[in-house]
Parts: sequence; C-alpha cells; structure tokens
Amino acid sequence: MANEAYRAVFLRVHPTGKMVLSLTTEADGKEAQYAQLVADELGVPALDIKVVPADTDRFGVGHGYNVTPSGGTPDAIHSAVGKILAKGQLLAGMALDTPPENLTWSLGAWVNGSQSQTLEDVALYAHGSGALPPGVEGGLDAQAVYAD
Repeated sequence: MANEAYRAVFLRVHPTGKMVLSLTTEADGKEAQYAQLVADELGVPALDIKVVPADTDRFGVGHGYNVTPSGGTPDAIHSAVGKILAKGQLLAGMALDTPPENLTWSLGAWVNGSQSQTLEDVALYAHGSGALPPGVEGGLDAQAVYAD
C-alpha cells in the first residue's frame, strides 16, 4: 500500500522572499539539487531556499503519504514552481495596475516596460500589503501531489 500512496511537495515564499520547500519524502541526498531547481526557475539564490525532507510540521504524522524518496520529485517541484509563477503574475499585475498577460518573467521579476515586480515584492504584496485579485487568496505558496 505504501508504494501506491501519493507524495507531495509544498513551496512557500515568505514575505522576505526566502522560501521553504517541504517534502513528504525522507531525505535522499538530493536536497541541494532540489533547492537549485527552485532557484534556477525563480531567479533567486539557492541559499534562500530551505529544503525540509519528511516535513511533519507541514504534513503531519501518519498522514498516509509515501515517504520513500522518488524520481518524480523534480517534476513535482517544477509543478509547484509553475503555480507560484502563475499566482505571482496575477499579483504583480494587480500591484502594477496592468493586465497580468502584459507581464513577462525575466531574471526573477515580472516586467512590463519600465515597471517591474520582483519575486520578493510580490511575496510581500501577497502577504497583505496590497489588494488581491478577485478569488485569489493571500500568501504565496503552492503544493503538488504526485504518484510514481
């Protein structure tokens, strides 16, 4: 049964721009690679990302998730990062008072002409410093649940 259970990753971007990547799986020695994957996609230093394997504070104990390390973890991390980028684009558009589809992602910021919002700017905005788009919750985090 355990091999059939789902695994999950949870990525939270704090208002400072620092991040925590929580895993349901036990440590597999690839935590630095996981931090670098997030860093490369979000344009931040890998040292700004704390990876927490078997994060019982996030996922609890006896949660039913498969804790065996998995080759699917990088794809799940990529999925969670994609969700962060999508929500961040909505929030950056709101902060810049421009349609989100007019923004492009470049070197760690959403850009529209001479205006930009960094990931850190958007994380602070998401945690209560600005109005949210209709239907969008505060905070900047994402989860990906996967099986492999």
